[in-house]
Amino acid sequence: MSSGSLGRRLVACLLNVSEARRKDLVETVAKAALYNPEGVRREGTTVLNIFNDHDYNRSVITIVASINSIREVVLSACEKACGLIDMRTHMGIHPCMGAVDLIPIYPLGDEVGVEDCAKEARAVARGLTERVPGTSAFLFGWADFPLQRGLAQRRKEMGWFKKTPDLQDIRPDMGPQPQKRFGLTGVGASPYVMNCNVTIDTQDIAMGRSIATAIRESTAGGLPGVQVLALPHEGAVEIACNVESVKGNPPSHLTSGGPWPSFSIDGQPYCHAPASLITARVAELAAGQGVDTKGTALVGFTPRECRGLAELALSQGIAEFWKEQHRIRM
Repeated sequence: MSSGSLGRRLVACLLNVSEARRKDLVETVAKAALYNPEGVRREGTTVLNIFNDHDYNRSVITIVASINSIREVVLSACEKACGLIDMRTHMGIHPCMGAVDLIPIYPLGDEVGVEDCAKEARAVARGLTERVPGTSAFLFGWADFPLQRGLAQRRKEMGWFKKTPDLQDIRPDMGPQPQKRFGLTGVGASPYVMNCNVTIDTQDIAMGRSIATAIRESTAGGLPGVQVLALPHEGAVEIACNVESVKGNPPSHLTSGGPWPSFSIDGQPYCHAPASLITARVAELAAGQGVDTKGTALVGFTPRECRGLAELALSQGIAEFWKEQHRIRM
């Protein structure tokens, strides 16, 4: 990634909240990241994108700020979300456990190191449980010291994938036993994770799960860094992928379809599978069962796009960039 002066020490937080059907509420959460309680804008902070999914009843808010200010920015948004979202009445297809379900912090350049992000993620988890009594959190990635367990493993340990997780069985890393009102929040830091969702033109969830299994990283022949769920979505099936960045160079046998986006952290190279490769693999597997794909949706941006758009937004003083990106970007 480039290292323009405006972009120095930038990090992204793709804040996942368990609400999408009340878009005004989600925007209120986003604005809490941007403005203090008196309505004064926080300098050096922007919200690049808000992705709402009605069926999932889940939104992803892409927040970018400096590593020195990300803690207060994110905690302000989380406080607002916890005051507005009640998990006792939440309904949606996507697995979730918390009103604020996920707080991942990603470095957007070599200027921000692993330990910087881990420290801030731990501070956010602690701050959330202190500022919103009754909230609880588990840690993942670099913040989960010394084990540094990945998000998928920690979610499995916490029962996140269960349809009705038993909160009484959970031992959070911070805060009290999870309460139904707020649920449980995952907080961590890692190399950038992109979200890529491919829809196949069927309602056969078993077929979707077989495709998800085939491309999942843990399967022989699967795609590196790809974690997958198959979920019913808008009358079809969505192959919902978390595309984790992996250390090192792209596997040579998987680059024929195009380059893998790459960047570095602490001088170490990272890359992630491109959306085109994931889409092509899903299309091939679906076609083998007589089914077409309907389209691919990216939730947010690639790491390089995120960095570039953040520098653009900050250089032009655009806090609510999600309202402007159609004009600037398309």
